[in-house]
Amino acid sequence: MINKFCDSPAAAVAGVADGATVMIGGFGTAGQPHELIAALIDQGARELTIVNNNAGNGDSGLAALLAAGRVKKIICSFPRQADSHHFDRLYRAGQIELELVPQGNLAERIRAAGAGIGAFFTPTGYGTALAEGKETRFIEGRGHVLEVPIHADLALIQAERGDRWGNLTYRKTARNFGPIMAAAARVTVASVFEVAELGEIDPETVVTPGLYVQRVVQIPRRIATGDAA
Repeated sequence: MINKFCDSPAAAVAGVADGATVMIGGFGTAGQPHELIAALIDQGARELTIVNNNAGNGDSGLAALLAAGRVKKIICSFPRQADSHHFDRLYRAGQIELELVPQGNLAERIRAAGAGIGAFFTPTGYGTALAEGKETRFIEGRGHVLEVPIHADLALIQAERGDRWGNLTYRKTARNFGPIMAAAARVTVASVFEVAELGEIDPETVVTPGLYVQRVVQIPRRIATGDAA
């Protein structure tokens, strides 16, 4: 019998190796899997490359992972919000690497990994420092930059509801990067607030099929953290 549910967040993130590339869902705090990040901190993996929309907010979630000194490099679009003080401190001290990627390119590079696309050309970034060292060409009279997919060893995402096969649905903006990250990682771990019995989720409403999910863990619903955005 297929049952992808784990007993705890700790069990769900067991076995993460030092140096792993980890995608973490979330747009700011909306849809960020805080419990899975906390479990990853406790698990102890170091020298991680993190792929996320930003570089952490305040002192919790991704920001706590940065503060713990576990991240070697971050690939993101918005590294300097008003409350990204942990990233700012580490970057100024030369203790973390940054790969800055425009948000549309970030989403498409992740999606391309899941779709099996080898590379793609985009006009975003052409003629800027972000295109330095990359192949460029003119397509229909417009400059484009060659971008490559971003693959991950692990994706940590938050969904609203899931069944034991790993089929997932999301709630509003908490969906954000979750579906494309799930498809781009070798192992995807999803936290869910609600557990559905097989057949309770209409197949037409499944956003992330269980094919892309290896582990699921149920967590208590948080209040006022951006999950209901």
